[in-house]
Amino acid sequence: MTIAVIYGGTRPDGNTETLTEQAIQGIKVEKIFLRDFHIQSIIDGRHTEEGFQAVDDDYNSIIDRVLPHDILIFSTPIYWYSMSGTMKNFIDRWSQTLRDEKYADFKKQMSQKKAFVIAVGGDDPTIKGLPMIQQFQHIFDFMGISFEGYILGEGNKPGDILNDKNALFAANQLQKGFIN
Repeated sequence: MTIAVIYGGTRPDGNTETLTEQAIQGIKVEKIFLRDFHIQSIIDGRHTEEGFQAVDDDYNSIIDRVLPHDILIFSTPIYWYSMSGTMKNFIDRWSQTLRDEKYADFKKQMSQKKAFVIAVGGDDPTIKGLPMIQQFQHIFDFMGISFEGYILGEGNKPGDILNDKNALFAANQLQKGFIN
């Protein structure tokens, strides 16, 4: 069992990253910080004669790092009641990968994975973050990925997540599940 954590936050050591680190403490994972890569926005070529065009950015190198893993943890702050733009941009590009001959088995490979979501927001995230969780559920359903669970934490200013005892407990429970 191998795990990749895909971090969608733009602030190093932000609340979401802190909560995620709690969940993976002592576990070997591959950490992928999307903020460290250049990922261009998708240019939708699904219905054009030319189709999707090659893009000169870092996106494929991230997909190449994601594909070998069994478990994916999507770690994103809640921005405007949804995932971060960085995370959304990454997932939007899956449309292109689904039609890329280099990744002919992309959907099949992704369907063999399990996924978790860890997210932190500042405006009643245990309620207002649920539509985002539902969005991830739809994405995972489309790809055939098994959605194993999520943690929603509350925090706004740096370090606030350390006051959310429920989220910290859930992160510890998730961590124990990975160890056992």
